Amino acid sequence: MIMKMKLILTLFIAVQLLIANAQDSTKITIPNFQDKYSEYVTKLEAGDTDIDYQDFRFSFIESEQFILATKQIVLQNQLKTEMYQEYHNENYQEAMKLAKQILSFDYTSLDAHKILRHCYQDQDDKDNFEKYLNIQLGLFQSIITSGDGRSCATGWKVIQVSEEYFVLHILKANKEKQSLVTEGGLCDQLDVVMEDGTKRTFYFDVSKVFEGYKKLKM
Repeated sequence: MIMKMKLILTLFIAVQLLIANAQDSTKITIPNFQDKYSEYVTKLEAGDTDIDYQDFRFSFIESEQFILATKQIVLQNQLKTEMYQEYHNENYQEAMKLAKQILSFDYTSLDAHKILRHCYQDQDDKDNFEKYLNIQLGLFQSIITSGDGRSCATGWKVIQVSEEYFVLHILKANKEKQSLVTEGGLCDQLDVVMEDGTKRTFYFDVSKVFEGYKKLKM
């Protein structure tokens, strides 16, 4: 009981700190849970981008940071919408600030890393551009090299549904239908229309997504 109360108190304090940081910050907050995810974030922010990105993504689900971040998913979605708006309006400093707030919640966010590397490129900041480009590519490649996406048994492994939509965006594929398939594994089947009008079906392994749901007791 005492250990459980300590964990609840730790999570409560962490949530309050993250919310405060999201309201006024230009820096990325490093999680202090002293777990694998926190260690990865520390390394990546220090510029050490040569890591196992699939293990990093999976470590997020295993971390208490995942629970903390999910509790603030509404705020994260709001920040994401504002981030893209500011970027398209060429307000790069504000877009960067919002991206860093998102990464303080979830450092696996492909969207936030994408905006950061674009902003740093626009500012001719080569070092930071390359850093966040490498992270974005590492995250993306860890998804598309985890399978071939052609069947449920060989689906691309994702930890969040947002990763599915990011992949579709990169492939320039528009979703027509999405359904959960349990034959040959546990996956999302997405029927899409490609840019040239052809129809394709892609499969995403969502076993880690459901592992996250279980952790959240959803």
